[in-house]
Amino acid sequence: MLRAVLDANVLTSALIRPQGPPGQIVSLLFKEQAFDLVISEAILVELRRCLTYPRVRKYLTATTEELDMWVTALGLVADVVKGEGILNVVIDDPDDNKYLAAAIDGCADYLVSGDSHLLDIREYEELRVVTPRRFLTILSEEG
Repeated sequence: MLRAVLDANVLTSALIRPQGPPGQIVSLLFKEQAFDLVISEAILVELRRCLTYPRVRKYLTATTEELDMWVTALGLVADVVKGEGILNVVIDDPDDNKYLAAAIDGCADYLVSGDSHLLDIREYEELRVVTPRRFLTILSEEG
């Protein structure tokens, strides 16, 4: 089974536009267990923070409690790893290193992101960094 880290923006986008590629990915995760989600506490913290931003909240009809339950559900279906390895790979946005750390710690095959700082890496060790659209294609080829 494929293992993947989804960055906080991909997860947030899934809530804003469920019909888009990020939403389809999360739907495949919950409905079909199409892949194993790898996540770290640092990613969950960032996701919770992202979901409070006014520019995000204006697109969401869910209550704060419902969003909190959704994030909790992600943590329950995911393989939660420490992701504490100190990596200095993403020079232009060091905060993004937490995604690589979680992916390496969780032996993920893919890191799914729309962030150019991460996408520019393309590959790190055995990890491939791909867009949500590309990951959807990979899932359809695997399934």
